[in-house]
Amino acid sequence: MIANLSVIIDNLDYLLWGRAADGQPGGVLLTLMMALGSAALALPGGVLLASLAWRFPGIIRRGLFVWAEFIRGIPLIFVIFWMWYLLPMLTGSDLPGAVTVTLALAWFTAASVMHSVYAGLNALPAGQYDAAMAQGFRPLQALGRVLLPQTLRNVLPSLIGIGIGLLKDTSLAFIVNVPELTTVAGQVNSRVQIYPAAIFIFTGLVYYLLCFALEKFAHRRFATARALSPGRPLGG
Repeated sequence: MIANLSVIIDNLDYLLWGRAADGQPGGVLLTLMMALGSAALALPGGVLLASLAWRFPGIIRRGLFVWAEFIRGIPLIFVIFWMWYLLPMLTGSDLPGAVTVTLALAWFTAASVMHSVYAGLNALPAGQYDAAMAQGFRPLQALGRVLLPQTLRNVLPSLIGIGIGLLKDTSLAFIVNVPELTTVAGQVNSRVQIYPAAIFIFTGLVYYLLCFALEKFAHRRFATARALSPGRPLGG
């Protein structure tokens, strides 16, 4: 048991932040950087797409849902591969692997956020939009100031689940050798070639703790927001 733990202790700094001192973050640090970067793109992107689908029925809505269903219907690993080979062709230069994977995760996750937020908008009482318009709001103001705040509170549990899935999906970056946690754990295992169970149990435990912390943080913020805004919705 002591020998098992020594493998983790001897390589702990590399597992946690890679070669960050040399300007090459990795391990848990890079995992969090990619997850936060993807979420920062996917959340507003998905909300915007859901708003467009809700506001503009017809060809725009159908086109957005065809795109979302296509993205959600293929494995994420293929999206990463496509972005890995497509982006250099479009930009004319090679992007850092972590940036490519972050963009792929954001693109994939935005489709799930769009579905969730769109469902939340449709779940609101029908009179909400009409009441806002009757009080002088413009359509975009009614959407941004009245409907979306309620929707995001209502779908927060779903968004938390999407965020947890996004955090775990960063592990797929190992297929293009981006040195996030799963990749560096594999590198450590290949280097020492001893006690692989200890290395990968530690890796799984780290993912669990990160997801658990995200869930608790989000639920606490949700409870605080509900306590600060207990009023009834417009038109309710």
